[in-house]
Amino acid sequence: MPKILVLYYSSWGHVETMANAVAEGARSVPGAEVTIKRVPELVPAEVAQQFHYKLDQPAPIATPDELGDYDAVIFGTPTRFGNMAAQMKNFIDQTGGLWMKGALVGKVGSVFVSTASQHGGQESTLLSFHTVLLHQGFVVVGLPYAFQGQMRLDEVTGGTPYGATTIAAGDGSRQPSANELDGARFQGRHVAEITKALVTGRKAG
Repeated sequence: MPKILVLYYSSWGHVETMANAVAEGARSVPGAEVTIKRVPELVPAEVAQQFHYKLDQPAPIATPDELGDYDAVIFGTPTRFGNMAAQMKNFIDQTGGLWMKGALVGKVGSVFVSTASQHGGQESTLLSFHTVLLHQGFVVVGLPYAFQGQMRLDEVTGGTPYGATTIAAGDGSRQPSANELDGARFQGRHVAEITKALVTGRKAG
């Protein structure tokens, strides 16, 4: 039974919504055990309240050391100036002990993101996040063009071959679209299928 962690950071709920869709897709694979957790908030409570952060997210807080307990980790983060959010980077920077032990080598890693604008650094965030995963020894999985939704031209939509994405608008008013959520579900299922095959093969070997 492959164990999959969907680990995210979300300020206003857009990445949280995508995380739930990713988990839904992963759970559609028979035998997949899927957990959703989030990384700790670094912004002071009064500042988070002032800027209307979504503070009622039910997902429990993860600890860096527990990443080694899973066969796959699907990371979700908003983009900050073309890179992952500081909250996610702070969490990842605490995984040095796992790196020293090679605890994440051979596990499946995947990423999904949210940006304010259509060209707000979605691909740069995904690709730079992939660099971190490769340093840890993850087998990186994206969102293949088998998901036809990322070929759509009839609407403004997120979606890249490097991972599912959504566009939140500068004021956060836009929520993930049906197509973007479909992409997130596809990615979750795709990761779970690959993880299941790897886990099954290793046990058989």
